[in-house]
Amino acid sequence: MTRRILSLLSDFNHPVAVITKSKLVLLDIDILAPMAGRGLASVGVSVTTLDRGLARRMEPRASTPARRIEAIGHLSAAAIPTAVMASPMIPALNDAELEAIMEAGARAGATAASTILVRLPLELKELFADWLAAHVPDKADHVLNLIRQSRGGELNDSRFANRMRGTGPYAELLAQRFRLACKRLGLRAAGGAGFALDPNQFRPPPRRRDQMNLL
Repeated sequence: MTRRILSLLSDFNHPVAVITKSKLVLLDIDILAPMAGRGLASVGVSVTTLDRGLARRMEPRASTPARRIEAIGHLSAAAIPTAVMASPMIPALNDAELEAIMEAGARAGATAASTILVRLPLELKELFADWLAAHVPDKADHVLNLIRQSRGGELNDSRFANRMRGTGPYAELLAQRFRLACKRLGLRAAGGAGFALDPNQFRPPPRRRDQMNLL
């Protein structure tokens, strides 16, 4: 989202839930904080792992785990409702970190949390299998088998009710761990950025040609 679009959303009281894995969201605190004060903005920060080495291999162009946790701290200090998103959880690769990620987010000031089981739609199945073979060949088959156990024997299940959390024993255990961690850490279990925003303040912008070119 460009800063100009965010500014326009603020001008017309349009609610916005930002989901990011970048510390660059901090550049927009001056817009997000006043919006949050009006019940119009929240942020969800995705933290896939706390292991910098694994993060470098999985998300080489994204902010480091420490920077993401730091971003949660700055956002929370600015009174912007912030969720820590322990996502995606990948069986036998980063799933052991679920509670640690949530705890780090809570210590930084997050008040809500969410998690999503890894999704592999379309060509991502092949790309992910290739990535596993290149970076963790000793775990590749185990990871893929656990995903299949959680996706009805396939690597992906696009059904709306199942696609974010999966099914079967592994998925149920992950969900139970998440619920228990939320309770222990005082985090509200939520989806996405995790906060209800106020749509009633929205006022449509006037019809002006120069406002159509938002980008």
